Amino acid sequence: MDLAYLRAHPQHLPAFLTHQRIRETPVAAGVCTARRLTLDDGTSLFAKSWPSDPAPDGMFAAEAASLRWLRSAGAVPVPEVIVALPDLLALEWITPGSPTRASAEEFGRSLASLHRAGADSFGAAWPGWIGPLPLDNTVGDGPWGTWFASRRLLPYLRVSADRGALSGDDVTAVELILSTIDGYGGEERPARIHGDLWPGNLLWGADGRGWLVDPAAHGGHRETDLATLALFGGVPHLDVIIGAYREVWPLKDGWEARVPLHQLHLLLVHTAAFGSGYRPAVRAAADAVLRA
Repeated sequence: MDLAYLRAHPQHLPAFLTHQRIRETPVAAGVCTARRLTLDDGTSLFAKSWPSDPAPDGMFAAEAASLRWLRSAGAVPVPEVIVALPDLLALEWITPGSPTRASAEEFGRSLASLHRAGADSFGAAWPGWIGPLPLDNTVGDGPWGTWFASRRLLPYLRVSADRGALSGDDVTAVELILSTIDGYGGEERPARIHGDLWPGNLLWGADGRGWLVDPAAHGGHRETDLATLALFGGVPHLDVIIGAYREVWPLKDGWEARVPLHQLHLLLVHTAAFGSGYRPAVRAAADAVLRA
């Protein structure tokens, strides 16, 4: 099987894998099983599947739609989708490299261009997934705060509370943010965002560029992507990325104070999916928002 054949017959990939007709090399991944595939013509692909069959309904379709939508903007490098099946996704292989100040500056400018490509509304035209959890992409015209509260914060607050990952006081603090969210400002038109842009989803390639992977793309607030880049230790050269971004598209006053608000979504996803280990981070973000 070579790349031309695979493009013409993507549905045949599982059979070739089952019969060990393609060389596979395991690679590190998140909640999925991932490997590097080497085709007969020497082409490498990145393939991912769910650890057990079947995969959650719509998970890989959502990722494929996200990747294609981001890639269509022609702004930030995004791997090409080669195969998108219900239980298997195969993408263009990106050889990993190391970040530099020059690559960070280029990425910052490109991210601003991606966001400026915009979206018709908040949300997306396809059902979403983020990590192992469904993501409500129901579209809305705004205001952004109301949409963000109902589609990005409240669902994961409920799941986190139900599984005991947050205390009653934690829930009360986040509920106060939900009830007053329009007062935090930062209203903008929908931007075309990655939606899950923690540092692990920015892949620094050997080509000297920053690539977007594992998106939960939708029309959202551009500050969300910038805020989540600072999570979990922060992406290398974050100050350079933001500086270059602001040269292309200046941020509105008060953006730094809004960082914890935007981070709260992804932190609640983590308590909902992985439990109370992320509780202190949720509470710290909520307290920071309430102090702002």
